[in-house]
Amino acid sequence: MRKLILKMSLSVDGFVGGPTGEVDWVFKSLDEAVTAWIVETLWQAGVHIMGSRTFQDMVAWWPTSTEPFAPPMNEIPKIVFSRKGRIGAQGTTTALRDATEARRAAGSAASSAPPASAASWAATPVLSGDLATEINRLKQQPGKHILAHGGASFAQSLARLGLIDEYQLLIHPIALGRGLPLFSTLSTPLALRLVDSTPFSTGAVALVYRPAA
Repeated sequence: MRKLILKMSLSVDGFVGGPTGEVDWVFKSLDEAVTAWIVETLWQAGVHIMGSRTFQDMVAWWPTSTEPFAPPMNEIPKIVFSRKGRIGAQGTTTALRDATEARRAAGSAASSAPPASAASWAATPVLSGDLATEINRLKQQPGKHILAHGGASFAQSLARLGLIDEYQLLIHPIALGRGLPLFSTLSTPLALRLVDSTPFSTGAVALVYRPAA
């Protein structure tokens, strides 16, 4: 059975975004080493899963991106979870706005979407059944592990239901004070076992945890 891994960026006080989803703070501690770690974790996945809002951001971003993260995001199959059973236009999120501003600040521009990249997103299946049932069905399928990306409510649901087999958390050197927490919906404390840690010169730290039980 393949495992479900949650990959998230967090502030040191446990938030995945600011009060309205701001993620501009994430880009301040990225460098070549952090980027290389992220790219490596992305390529290890057999499928990327995400909630509907995150899917909207990603489909608007990755097909035209020239960043190192784009190839694994475009080439590896995706699955989106939506209670409505369909994906409609939802507007620009704060996270997408922040990513766009970071791209402009870095002096990089979007490219034309290669047909294969756009097609990989257009073919993304949408699952709307019971989350635990759908995830356990995916775990039973052969292949490399499942990598979950969020957003906050989707990640919270996965954690609350005990579906996550491994947490790959990139901790950024900033305390937000308030925002969108990852673990706020747990009904009981979650004991974790640290299996790997990688510090970076920017102050970011990659921590890999698995449930202790």
